[in-house]
Amino acid sequence: MKMNLRSSVLLLALSFGAFAGFGQCKEFKWPEDKATAEEKVALYDDAKTQKNYRAAVAPLQWMLKAAPQWNTKLYIDAADIYNNLAVAEKDPVKKQVLIDSLMLLYDLRVTNCGDEVNVLNRKATSSAIFNAQNKAKTAEVLALYDKVYEISGNNVADNNLLSYMKVIQLNVALLKNLSEEQILQRYDRLSAVIDAKIKKAQEANKQADVDRLKSVKSGVDDILPKCGVTIDCDFVKKNLAPKFKQNPADLTVAKKIFTYMTTGGCIEDPLWLEAAEAIHKESPDYGLAINMARVYAKKGDLNKAEIFANEAAVLAPSAENKEASNILVGDLLAQKGSKVAAREAYRKALAANSASKEGYEKIGDLYLGSFKDCQKSQSLAEDRLVYIAAYDMYARSGNQQKMNLARAQFPSVTELFELNWKEGESKSISCWVGETVVLKTRGKD
Repeated sequence: MKMNLRSSVLLLALSFGAFAGFGQCKEFKWPEDKATAEEKVALYDDAKTQKNYRAAVAPLQWMLKAAPQWNTKLYIDAADIYNNLAVAEKDPVKKQVLIDSLMLLYDLRVTNCGDEVNVLNRKATSSAIFNAQNKAKTAEVLALYDKVYEISGNNVADNNLLSYMKVIQLNVALLKNLSEEQILQRYDRLSAVIDAKIKKAQEANKQADVDRLKSVKSGVDDILPKCGVTIDCDFVKKNLAPKFKQNPADLTVAKKIFTYMTTGGCIEDPLWLEAAEAIHKESPDYGLAINMARVYAKKGDLNKAEIFANEAAVLAPSAENKEASNILVGDLLAQKGSKVAAREAYRKALAANSASKEGYEKIGDLYLGSFKDCQKSQSLAEDRLVYIAAYDMYARSGNQQKMNLARAQFPSVTELFELNWKEGESKSISCWVGETVVLKTRGKD
């Protein structure tokens, strides 16, 4: 069947008549001429199955006009048919007619079957694909997205998260029709929806969804500066810090500060930490906890760093995360000189992720630096046992360079002889290390 521009436009005229009051189109509602309707459905269904989408148009249009409330299947099939026709069409004028027809189909579905939130979310996704880069339609797509976010609350389809930010960017680039304030208003609305979705996924223990949504949020944040919005520390301190200082419990402002300062690379600023703590207190999060721990550690506040590193270890959603947080706890304790507690943290890291060996290397570092802690100054052979313990840990970690470093500090043959010790014998280390090692030597003096 040959389709020309005029015949396609007929679909656009289907709204000329007043349809009956809408229902949900869940049940099949046949027209008076049911036999013909069944024939038309069979015809367009067969054509669609054979991917002969042009042949499906005439019987489909008959059904849309004669039985607009037949069933939601009619509009699902119609969208599929016109989507495929639009993708395949090479002539730009005809392609746009097909796209306009596709957009109208979503509106007709709402008119006749309701379900506005679901349908307009679908329309927005399709509109972004086909019309967002069409300068004549770019503003229209943005207006549709604005409406979708207005009526959907936090139930915006996931497909319409990152795409909303891309549509905003295209409006700025192609039309220059948005002020900085208008961009930020939409960005804040979008960020709030993503945050709500992340919280919901966390409460349902759906870590894969949490990770995916955080990746989407990262993509949204990456686009914001490309929209010509200059968000740096000065912007935040001037516009948001006073509000936050006045009401530190205002999580909306706290989240803006956190997001903007993260995007602006200001995460070591005290204001970022204050905002992050406020958010974390309301909704504990592994990523927040581990990052705050690292920032506090870099600033030299080891006590605060340890608090958040321990929280991160509890909140860790994966074996790798639990390992990383316990390693950090161990590093902080080691810096404070709490070697026994540090070793315990490293052992927890090893228990959390048996595939990793970093914990062994860290324990080896503790032992290597414990010569003075364990030194009795009565026999060099005994004092040097800590280096054998360190070597054994490095061997388990697979770090050859550090194994060689520890081996160079082994007792010598002469030093063993002075105690009447022999290589291969087992000896216990009496200080905090508490390991039993097999005697080895670095060779003769």
